Amino acid sequence: MAYVPQGRNIFPLMSVEQNLRLGAYIRPGSAALEADIARVYETFPVLHERRAARASDLSGGQQQMLEMGRALLLNPRLLLLDEPTLGLAPIVFKQIFRIIEELRQAGQTILMVEQNAAQALEISDYAYVLELGENKFAGTGAAIRNDERIRRLYLGR
Repeated sequence: MAYVPQGRNIFPLMSVEQNLRLGAYIRPGSAALEADIARVYETFPVLHERRAARASDLSGGQQQMLEMGRALLLNPRLLLLDEPTLGLAPIVFKQIFRIIEELRQAGQTILMVEQNAAQALEISDYAYVLELGENKFAGTGAAIRNDERIRRLYLGR
């Protein structure tokens, strides 16, 4: 299991490459690790371009990608994402959701908490609607997205 918390939790004075390698500290120096780092760079090409840059010099969206890439280097069976699009520009918001969908389609199990419920439901196999910490509805993403009562009460549609 790997957790990507809300907000930006990078090592700001370290490079992108150092941040990634630190995230994989339990897997030192293996050929498999090098292949996984290459895969992270394929998933997040901007990280490859900026691999020598200090993490603090990245945009908020790039820092979010760095956090997700670092978590993926643990090869988690479950990836926990807490508000992965919080505070991101719309174009980066779309990139993050596209990447989350690609990870899901590749077989990565993801548990995500997201304020943008409409977008989250578009890519969710299963969803829960929580209100003040209480489960109000549960079902497939499509069923919740298409439920008129839920759309009116929670999605503003």
